[in-house]
Amino acid sequence: MNIKNIVVAASLLAAAGAAMAEAPYPPETPFHSTRTRADVKAELQRAQASHEIALRNEYPVIRQAPSQLSRQDVASQVQQASSAAQNLYNGA
Repeated sequence: MNIKNIVVAASLLAAAGAAMAEAPYPPETPFHSTRTRADVKAELQRAQASHEIALRNEYPVIRQAPSQLSRQDVASQVQQASSAAQNLYNGA
């Protein structure tokens, strides 16, 4: 009797899992466009001409502020910070 219950439970569990696996999530809804490719291209050109969207590869150029420190100054700051961190780590 015990084996029979286990077999029935396992088969019900497998059937429930298989039923859930068939349903796509999120439900697929077909998309039907009402515009032609030419309409979309014309709208893209109009938007690019009026600068509503950027042309390809037009990324903003961000310039780095000029530093007043020399390379030696930066290297000494790194050395000081490194020794301070090492002292902190070693418990000094």
